[in-house]
Amino acid sequence: MREPRSKIVLGVDGGGTKTIAILSDLSGQVLGYGRAGNCDIYSHAGAADEVALAVRRACASAGIETDEIATAVYSLAGADWPEDFAYWQAVLEERRLGARIQVLNDAVGALNSDLPEGNAVVVVCGTGAAIGSRNEHGTIWHSSFWQLTQGGGELSENVLRAVYRAALGIDPPTQLTRPVLEHHNASDVEDLLHMFTGRGRQQPGNRASLVPVLCDVAEAGDAAAIEILKQHGAALADFALTAARKVDIADKPFHLLLTGGVFRNPSQIMRQSLVDRMKASCTDFIVFKGRSEPIKGAVVTALRAEAGRVSADVDVKLNETFPPHSFFHT
Repeated sequence: MREPRSKIVLGVDGGGTKTIAILSDLSGQVLGYGRAGNCDIYSHAGAADEVALAVRRACASAGIETDEIATAVYSLAGADWPEDFAYWQAVLEERRLGARIQVLNDAVGALNSDLPEGNAVVVVCGTGAAIGSRNEHGTIWHSSFWQLTQGGGELSENVLRAVYRAALGIDPPTQLTRPVLEHHNASDVEDLLHMFTGRGRQQPGNRASLVPVLCDVAEAGDAAAIEILKQHGAALADFALTAARKVDIADKPFHLLLTGGVFRNPSQIMRQSLVDRMKASCTDFIVFKGRSEPIKGAVVTALRAEAGRVSADVDVKLNETFPPHSFFHT
């Protein structure tokens, strides 16, 4: 590979639903961006092809070739075990998707999006969930397969379960039933159950699609919906507390970053449950609402690798030229 003609960096954020690639110069000017599908190697055999496609689309958008990328940072779901990192490093180098390549677990990339330094814990709740932590010395931990509670996909499954149990009379009726049936265009609950379990039936595409329905019904006061959100928040809090302990910051001041699509919903029920559960064991933290898309962490990490630091001016330029919010919508 020839040496890059200019200092262009690449950040990639990939999960079980979408993969985003963003190119920037060292001033923070976004040059191009691209999008592809699922890149989790545990759920998609073509994961590497999706990453390559997102990068190629970003390069086409910027009018550059892949061999002009100086540093590339890949923040990926499914980068969990040592062999996963080795796989991605080899695949990305073989495809020449950056002169210098660094692979991160997606929780670590998200942590760097708004809190690139200091004691911090991040809870990412999107289609799935990822939790990571870092102390002031740079020691990191990510939940990976320790993470038993997931994101919007699991919340949506819990919504369906609540509707099924109510239909059978096991639990009291819930106001979730009608909007869930309407959302999936089902005639009744048995039709809904058949839709998700019938042999040969095509599954609905977005696994987390019921999160807005859940939050709206909870905000209207439905007990079942409220309980689903509260239990999920408390379960995520247990892993966040573990993340803090893993890097020895549970008894020190730290920032708690809450980010991802589920936390962008206006409902505060799950967020408050998570914070309350953590405060019962650990009080010296400040909740930091995620302002940036998780991919910003990958871009910032690449910029720091090239320039040593990211100045306020660079950060402002990056924010000003970032893709529109609609580009990230799932």
